[in-house]
Amino acid sequence: MNITQAKFPIQKIEQSRINAVDFKNLKFGKEFSDHMFIADYFNGKWQSAKIQAFQNLSYSPAACVFHYGQAIFEGMKAYKAKDGRVLLFRPEENFNRFNRSADRMCMAQIPKEYFLDGIKELIRTDKDWIPSAPDQSLYIRPFLVANEAFLGVKPSDTFQFMIITSPTSSYYQGAVKVKIENKYSRAASGGIGAAKAAANYAASLYPAQLAKKEGYDQLIWTDASKHEYIEESGTMNLMLVKNGVLITPPLDSLTILPGITRDSIIRLAKHWKIPVEERKVGVAELIEGLEDKCISELFGVGTAATLAPIASVGYEGKNHQLSDFKNWEFSNKAKNYLELLKRGEIADDFGWTVEV
Repeated sequence: MNITQAKFPIQKIEQSRINAVDFKNLKFGKEFSDHMFIADYFNGKWQSAKIQAFQNLSYSPAACVFHYGQAIFEGMKAYKAKDGRVLLFRPEENFNRFNRSADRMCMAQIPKEYFLDGIKELIRTDKDWIPSAPDQSLYIRPFLVANEAFLGVKPSDTFQFMIITSPTSSYYQGAVKVKIENKYSRAASGGIGAAKAAANYAASLYPAQLAKKEGYDQLIWTDASKHEYIEESGTMNLMLVKNGVLITPPLDSLTILPGITRDSIIRLAKHWKIPVEERKVGVAELIEGLEDKCISELFGVGTAATLAPIASVGYEGKNHQLSDFKNWEFSNKAKNYLELLKRGEIADDFGWTVEV
């Protein structure tokens, strides 16, 4: 390997795998770039940061992550502008949320240099992996695992932080069908729902699998106590437009992940003088609003999906259809604005994009 020195040592591979990738038929999270960022936490400090070949890891079978689930991650994207620039979207917000998740999971916080500079240096190293088609981007996955070999129930004293990247296309193709979940729960009040912890996604797999067998793409999660109020939709925050008002469930229960796309769309709506309400939305209110058509738009928002329109909502054996999403005014305007902004095609009035 050729070792170069930038902000971090870089051990470049001798032969790239990029020519084996079909960039015209990318799927989400299936292909991975040549290199990865990796750093270790031991003896109370972060050290050994470097960029190396993307490769398998070696851990003790007694590593805490396998037994007590200390694992968190973030999801981000890098976009290639028409003028060749590479842009990130609000990366400091991902950094802040990552460390909030680390605190909640009793894990070591990541220095900003490792997180932000590590991402930039890794992207520069694998810049040829950034796709340029309109629906494509380079997905970025920073993650942190507890790797101390110890079977006692306590927080790990050692950790490994990594960043991998993946050229990808859209997470969803078109509108999605969802089902309101009224038996299983993603998170409970006072739990870890507001952290981007691996355990939250593990909890969602089984009920989501049941829903897919019924023909749905995702679930709408409801509160764990009585299943009366809607919360998230699968991998996305949930939003709706009712009588011209943008409404989304609040974050105060700590059961909902504070999405960066969610925050961006709320700020856009307020900037465009559209009324916004962050409040509880009952299942009964949602169904009634779909039936009497006062809910005109319903969609999920997140890094992977950006904005995914919801075509129908299943509840108690009945599917409630929404109108053709191509005619939705607010969500299409917001999605188009964010897509153009992320690719540097319009002025960045909010200061949200960061050039690599």
